Amino acid sequence: MSTIGLVDRYDRVATDLRVSLTDRCNLRCSYCMPAEGLDWLPGDEVLTDGEVVRLIEIAVTRLGVREVRFTGGEPLVRRGIVDIVRRTAALSPRPDTSITTNALGLERTAVALAEAGLDRVNVSLDTVRRDDFHTITRRDRLHDVVAGLEAAAAAGLGPVKVNAVLLRGVNDDQGPELLRWCIDRGYQLRFIEQMPLDAQHGWSREKMITAEEIFESLATTFDLSPAEEPRGSAPAELFLVDGGPATVGVIASVTRPFCGDCDRVRLTADGQVRNCLFAREESDLRTALRDGATDEELADRWRVAMLGKRPGHGIDDPSFLQPSRPMSAIGG
Repeated sequence: MSTIGLVDRYDRVATDLRVSLTDRCNLRCSYCMPAEGLDWLPGDEVLTDGEVVRLIEIAVTRLGVREVRFTGGEPLVRRGIVDIVRRTAALSPRPDTSITTNALGLERTAVALAEAGLDRVNVSLDTVRRDDFHTITRRDRLHDVVAGLEAAAAAGLGPVKVNAVLLRGVNDDQGPELLRWCIDRGYQLRFIEQMPLDAQHGWSREKMITAEEIFESLATTFDLSPAEEPRGSAPAELFLVDGGPATVGVIASVTRPFCGDCDRVRLTADGQVRNCLFAREESDLRTALRDGATDEELADRWRVAMLGKRPGHGIDDPSFLQPSRPMSAIGG
C-alpha cells in the first residue's frame, strides 16, 4: 500500500479534510444564498453514507489525513451524520473530528454526536440580536442556535468555537458585543472576512469588512495582543483579549491570505475533490468509485487532483473568477 500523501507541486501537504455532507441548508443567510434557496443536488448524485465513509477511510489510512471536519450546506440535516461520525472516529489511526454547523439541530444531537466520537464544533453565528439574526438568516431561530451552543458545551464538544461574519450596514458595529457574549460563555470567537463565495455573486471588496476594520472595532473595547503560540497552518490569527486567557481569532482570507501554509482539501457532497476553496476545477471520485475502482486507484486519483493546486487563491488577480459553485455546495 502506497504511503504517499496529498502533496501538491509547492510541497504543501494536505492533512485536513473538509467533507461536505449536503448542499442543503435550513437558513438563508444573505451572504450565502438567495431567499428562495437553490436547486439542490439530486439525491442519486449525493454520496451515500457508505461511500462517504469509504472515501474518508482512504484519506485517513492511505493519504495521511489527520483531521476530518464535516460541513455543508448544513451537515446536521444529513440523517446519517451520527453514524458517519461514529464510523470515522473508529478509523485507525483515529482522526480528529469536528463539525461546522449553524447549530439549529445541535440541541437534540449534541450528546449523540459526542458519544459517536465527535471532538468539537464550530458554530456560525453573526449576531446575538434577534432582529439582526432574522435579517441576516431570514429565519427567526436565534434561540435555537443559543440552545445548540449550550448543548454542545454541556456534551463536552469543546472548545466550542463561534464563526462570525460582519456585514457592512448590518452588524459591522457588533464585533465587541459578540466577543463579550462569547467570552462570558466560554466560547472561542473567530471573525471571518466575507469571501466571494455567495450564490448571487454579489460580493465586492468595497462591501467587505476587512480584518483591519475588525481590529479597529474591537480595540474600542478590548486590548488585543498577539498570542504567543505559533499559528502554523491554522487559518485564524489568534490574539489575547485583555492579556488572556481568552482569545479571539481573525481569519483574513482576502486581505491576509495564508495560502502558502494551506493544509486543507475538500470533498463535496457529490464526490468531487476540490484542492482549494476557490478552485474552478474539480476531480471526480464518485464515478470511479461507483464503477468499481479499488481503494488504491481512488487514492491515486486523489493524489493527482492535488497536483493541480495553485500557489494561491488569486482573489487580487484581475483575472480572478468566482467559483461557479457557492459555499453551500462546496463545503466550508
